[in-house]
Amino acid sequence: MKKKVLLMGASGSGKTSMRSLIFSNNPASSTARLGATIDVEQNHVRFLGDLILNLWDCGGQDAFMDSYLTTQRSTIFQHVGVMIYVFDAETGQMNKDLEYYRDCLDGLTHYSPEAAVFLLVHKMDLVQEPKTTMFEKKREVLQKATGDVTITVFGTSIYDESLYRAWSSIVHTLIPNAAVLNKHLNIVAAACSATEVILFERTTFLVIATSTSSTSSPFSSSTSSSTSISSPTYTSSSPSASDPHQMHPKRYERTSELIKAFKWSCSRVREEFHSLEMDMYDFTAVLDEMTRNTYVMVVVHDPTIETAAIKLNIRMARKKFEELQGDSIGA
Repeated sequence: MKKKVLLMGASGSGKTSMRSLIFSNNPASSTARLGATIDVEQNHVRFLGDLILNLWDCGGQDAFMDSYLTTQRSTIFQHVGVMIYVFDAETGQMNKDLEYYRDCLDGLTHYSPEAAVFLLVHKMDLVQEPKTTMFEKKREVLQKATGDVTITVFGTSIYDESLYRAWSSIVHTLIPNAAVLNKHLNIVAAACSATEVILFERTTFLVIATSTSSTSSPFSSSTSSSTSISSPTYTSSSPSASDPHQMHPKRYERTSELIKAFKWSCSRVREEFHSLEMDMYDFTAVLDEMTRNTYVMVVVHDPTIETAAIKLNIRMARKKFEELQGDSIGA
């Protein structure tokens, strides 16, 4: 089962760097060596077993953009599941970028009217003015340029966890039975007396589903809103007072970033990452394989729960989640 993902934006906006970071497991420090994308680079990324992301990284040079909007219009914009349009946060050509974006949006709504649209205000690490203020200004401009089409806007950077939150939300829209996975994670959480259970994709470590419906969940934005604002790195990050365990609102994307960095460190010394256990003074966390394509993290605050019991429950749940994964791919 293939899902077509368009990755578009002006040349130099950072599209290829973010793709390399998320799907090729390269560290941010290595992306400076990447060259500009020529025309369209197609990559078939296996995600959750039989689900394949057909990722079209579209070069952003003017000649290529003009070609996409004229002679290649139907080829580019047909059968799209998601369009990701990347804007350089510090661009000096915003009007030109918006003109191309509007033309791409017209092509998308004509050939793939059901496609989801994500806008990434990228390279936020380079912004000098207050980042939250700047992001809000950009969001308003993008909403005005978009009109009535539903969009989701993220502020991102390859140097922090914000990119993982954005891409977790993106791939979540491509998993047909994600809500069923959430439901069964709640069952695992109850069996383990866990505060929270999180399911990650094995290669990218993007969050697929969680057992919680809190506002800090990467999938908690309302789909009825015409614009979802999410800039987790540049807004207040203090834990919610209503959370008795004071779980950090950035915990999902930070876990993705840290585990990816740890896996990369393991590969440098020719070791393979398998699992992780943490017994802290106030909580226990177990990260282990759930299926051949996923990892699960179980977080427990009850000091009477043994790590061995958590791992046993994970082993007992594996068969069911293999079935659920097959159902979600086949849906």
